[in-house]
Amino acid sequence: MPLTPLLRCLSIDDTRRFYGSVLGFDVHDSAEGTLTVERGGARLIFTSADLWNGAPALTGTLYLTVPDVDAFYAAVRDRATIAWPPQDMPYGSREFGLRDPNGYHLAFQQQGGAAA
Repeated sequence: MPLTPLLRCLSIDDTRRFYGSVLGFDVHDSAEGTLTVERGGARLIFTSADLWNGAPALTGTLYLTVPDVDAFYAAVRDRATIAWPPQDMPYGSREFGLRDPNGYHLAFQQQGGAAA
């Protein structure tokens, strides 16, 4: 079953630009002042409404799978705040992490390590 988190954002416009221009997600306005971003089967919904009575926060990392993690890293590394560079993980994936403009951590991973 797909999971689609609804996350608070600081600015719909900044979030739209980052996910569309920097990360290459399909971005569209959705119901009731929300923004939906999608790529490769992943979907996130953002709202600037304070539905939770607090600042944007998530004590975790959102993992997204890409076909070639090194190529994706090369495409975004100069345009995003990198949390950690590409590395092979002991659990079998190759991944890197970044922070979006709202402070959320995203990890982009490729299963099975580096591309052959």
